[in-house]
Amino acid sequence: MASETAESNPVSVSDGNADKYNVEAAEIIANEALRLPISDAVPIYEQLLATFPTSAKYWKQYVEAFMATNNDEATRQVFSRCLLNCLQVPLWRCYIRYIRKVNDKKGIEGQEETKKAYEFMLSYVGADIASGPVWMEYIAYLKSVPGCLPERKKYVDEIDWNMLAVPPSGSSKEEMQWTAWKRLLSFEKGNPQRIDNASANKRIAFAYEQCLMYLYHYPDIWYDYAMWHAQSGSRDSAIKVFQRALKALPDSEMLKYAYAELEESHGAAQAAKKVYESLLGDGANATALSHIQFIRFLRRTEGVEAARKYFLDARKSPNCTYHVYVAYAMMAFCLDKDAKLAHNIFEAGLKRFMHEPSYILEYADFLCRLNDDRNTRALFERALSSLPPDESVEVWKSFVQFEQMYGDLSSMLKVEQRRKEALSQTGENGESTLESSLQDVVSRYSFLDLRPCSSKDFDHLARQEWLSRNVNKKVESSVPANGAGSADQSISGIPNNSNISGKVLHPDVSRMGTHGPRQQPGPHVSVLSGVSSTLPNGTAADSGGTTSPSPDVDFVLSICLQSNISTSRKSGTPQQLSAGPAPSTSDLSGSSKFKQTRDRQPGKRKDSERQDDDDTSTVQSQPLPRDAFKIRQLQKSRATSSRTGGSASYGSGFSGDLSGSSG
Repeated sequence: MASETAESNPVSVSDGNADKYNVEAAEIIANEALRLPISDAVPIYEQLLATFPTSAKYWKQYVEAFMATNNDEATRQVFSRCLLNCLQVPLWRCYIRYIRKVNDKKGIEGQEETKKAYEFMLSYVGADIASGPVWMEYIAYLKSVPGCLPERKKYVDEIDWNMLAVPPSGSSKEEMQWTAWKRLLSFEKGNPQRIDNASANKRIAFAYEQCLMYLYHYPDIWYDYAMWHAQSGSRDSAIKVFQRALKALPDSEMLKYAYAELEESHGAAQAAKKVYESLLGDGANATALSHIQFIRFLRRTEGVEAARKYFLDARKSPNCTYHVYVAYAMMAFCLDKDAKLAHNIFEAGLKRFMHEPSYILEYADFLCRLNDDRNTRALFERALSSLPPDESVEVWKSFVQFEQMYGDLSSMLKVEQRRKEALSQTGENGESTLESSLQDVVSRYSFLDLRPCSSKDFDHLARQEWLSRNVNKKVESSVPANGAGSADQSISGIPNNSNISGKVLHPDVSRMGTHGPRQQPGPHVSVLSGVSSTLPNGTAADSGGTTSPSPDVDFVLSICLQSNISTSRKSGTPQQLSAGPAPSTSDLSGSSKFKQTRDRQPGKRKDSERQDDDDTSTVQSQPLPRDAFKIRQLQKSRATSSRTGGSASYGSGFSGDLSGSSG
């Protein structure tokens, strides 16, 4: 009768008169909810789960109803209510199905979420006897997901694992290995496996340790490793890395400053001070930079008095340069707002560094900040009176700029003229003339990056100034040592023959470079082309392309005519030069050298070969003709006439003979 009543009134289980824990009635109601819309089924499921909150069966049925309607928000809420209270494998597998459905289309990020869901599930129900299929499903999923091994292997294959740890020398192989390690470290820092932070940090630290096995002497790798630890929140690990780095590179000031900075940034002033003291050593070999940085450190951590006391000791060091005075003076001026103390420091340093142009410029800049133009001019005058001209270029430049900015027109022009007079003999800045130029006007009336001319005009003036400098230098270098009167004996600095010894001087070819001259438009007859046409094929191929500039033949001939270089003798036996008659202009035409007659006799073959040998040795066996200029002019006139007549003639670069013609 009870079952018939339940069938006739399924919801009677919710009535107050019925037993709410009636299992049979609950089953009937749950089955009825499967056929109802989700909006009507929700109250039934809520009533059932309120009565049976640990029923994984009803929870699974409830959440699957929401999953069927793609209601992700309601599905997540139901899972959050039931998973930790119902450790049943079927319910959890339903959860995994939902996670995979949601994340399958999200790429790598979705894969990581699915892995986390599997790990989350197995951490709760992995010990269940029915969880075997879940483990197998997880393993199959991991195998199906493409890993990052191929991508990591791409970076690993670029590394030479047999490389020895040596100090960097700048070779291309070392740079390639450094780049390969940096790429691998960057890849690991990106956490390509999307693992938890602790595991990812272990992999990154492992990669750094492997890298230091090969790049042991690279300070930037040590610094990156220490800073990575510091940024990850592990200050102690960063300190240990710096300590290891200083053992590997004890002379690296960069790493010491970085180590001291890390300690100071975390409030460990005493530890940082020890690092600075290690930079100073016993003080005898301390650098000026170490003095300056220690003064700044003391000023930050211990106050003004500690910095002043150390400066008084540091200036007595033999390695104290003007930089220490400038640094402490500007510290007193900018930080302590004590202009008088800063002025006294600069004056004290001036007694010691009067001959340092850079110190003069720093002092002048300080006086300009004080609006003390009178003492600024006095400083420039004092410095320029003691500095040699070749070291006063920058001081003069600063003096001129000061007058252009703050002086009147007369003082401006006067200082510019004095500068030109002082530097005209030094050759600096191309000051070989005392005349004014338009560049001076542009300099006087410019301000910062504003100029009284266009960029095109300014570039034009700069090029003209550069050309004038180089032209003047070339003219000065080409003036004969004996003046203009010795022009007939010396050309472009070539000394007289009477001063030439028997030793032949050869040019210095250590600085020679390949030069490709530009081809000028218009007709042109190459002298070397005639020579190459008469050479055998093998010789022409071995000689390479004639891309070097052709010499000025007239100039070379003039030098040869005016020179009388004695030739070397072997074993005291004089070598007689054949003094045969100079070839006539008709011989130079080439008509008798290469022209073959039809009536040549075979018996004269040896004589003709001997004659050819004599012809080929004409240049070496005969002296240079005295009418070389006339011959050269004749060649030019013939070349011109041949071009106008539709033919091209090619002359020998050695003897002036014509090698052939084509019409």
